Amino acid sequence: MTTARISIDRTNVVATINRRIFGSFVEHLGRCVYDGIFEPDHPTANEDGFRLDVVDLVKELGSTTIRYPGGNFVSGYKWEDGVGPRDRRPVRRDLAWHSLESNQVGLEEFGRWCELTGSELMMAVNLGTRGIESALDLLEYANGEAGTALADERVANGKTEPYDIRMWCLGNEMDGPWQVGHMSSDDYGKIAARTASAMKTADPSLELVVCGSSGSAMPTFGEWERVVLEHSYESVDYISCHAYYQERNGDLASYLASSLEMKYFIDTVVATADHVKHKLRSKKTIQLSFDEWNIWYLDEHQASEEVNDEWRFAPRQLEDVYSVADAVVLGNLLITLLQNHDRVGSASLAQLVNVIAPIMTEPGGDSWRQSTFFPFSVTSRLARGEVLTPRITVDTYDTAVYGAAPLVDSVVTADAETGTSAVFLVNRSQTESIEVAIDVSGLGASVITEAVTLNDADPYAKNTLADQNRVGLKDLTGSVLADGTLTVTLPPVSWSAIALG
Repeated sequence: MTTARISIDRTNVVATINRRIFGSFVEHLGRCVYDGIFEPDHPTANEDGFRLDVVDLVKELGSTTIRYPGGNFVSGYKWEDGVGPRDRRPVRRDLAWHSLESNQVGLEEFGRWCELTGSELMMAVNLGTRGIESALDLLEYANGEAGTALADERVANGKTEPYDIRMWCLGNEMDGPWQVGHMSSDDYGKIAARTASAMKTADPSLELVVCGSSGSAMPTFGEWERVVLEHSYESVDYISCHAYYQERNGDLASYLASSLEMKYFIDTVVATADHVKHKLRSKKTIQLSFDEWNIWYLDEHQASEEVNDEWRFAPRQLEDVYSVADAVVLGNLLITLLQNHDRVGSASLAQLVNVIAPIMTEPGGDSWRQSTFFPFSVTSRLARGEVLTPRITVDTYDTAVYGAAPLVDSVVTADAETGTSAVFLVNRSQTESIEVAIDVSGLGASVITEAVTLNDADPYAKNTLADQNRVGLKDLTGSVLADGTLTVTLPPVSWSAIALG
């Protein structure tokens, strides 16, 4: 059996965990909102039309900050359409996804949904077809104290207290030719800087996210970040990163090492942001908001005809069904985000329900957990305190895309207040179990309180409407803690978590 050793230095702290690293994303796309979180005729729906079975799953998932309402959708969105009496709200064409938008869910409803789920609302403003004035109006409506026109309009619509939204995204993927209002880095940097400055004039405590590249494969990657930040650096707090991964051409070996590409993405954006910092002689450090990341069968989507010109309400779009292998990769991507939490201050799994999502629903029927639900929910629940970087000694294997990749990846969290800690691991081997000996003596651990794994003899096993519980967590049997050493055996193609007390 292949073996690995991991040592943990309690002083090797990456960062104190900010719960925003476990954020998610709700866009007006496909059935994410309508038939997803909102279905007034569903047996579990409350008076606002929200499915309470989905609310329960969102709470179990542990998502924190929720980015809204897009995504590509926001670049053509008029926020005013989604406030006030529902019977007066207009139906619009959504050019991004070629569908019809009823506007029955907007800021007011989504704000109440966030209260139901205990989530923080992260708002995106339209810089595709709109600009500074619209962003300031939305800010006044959402956060203003009563006594001004738009704040009073919010009060008249039933929300007495401000929403107090702290994080704001300045548009979405403006580097992408697919984006309504797509512009050059120079043009976007200028409008983003002016909008950010105006919003900070209204409230200097806002946390603003400027658009970075929508993927590391974009021809402008790196240069986009440099130009945009040179315009906006002193007025913004985060730059966004977006990345999606999938298996291609049956190359599971490379797919299982996808987190190496995410690490490259993070390192490149950090280096570029710090270059601009030093060039401008600034004293502030820009954080990364990885506010779109997930597994997405993008090749299949682009080859399909699910986005078309039929202009339907809530069509089925991007409803990927995820495998065990997908869940293992997602768990590894979350490990990578934690490993880089000193610079990745916020992240949003895209998306939350039905659309490339960990939660699926059927109209009038069931809701269920996809395979990707499990690593996210367990990590969000167990990761507390501080992130620690472990030292991993393990063999590598060859990949066609990334070259040599370690067979095992891991991250550790430790909470000094509760005396608890957690170890998260992946085994990328397709054929071998790996025995891992972990020196946890510095954590003060005396007992294993939980040990779970996600794996299957068939790495392509999935949960479906017909078989909703095919894939799930299993006990990580044989785990032993003795004399300061935790010994575990990781099955092939697996994600695992061990909680210690």
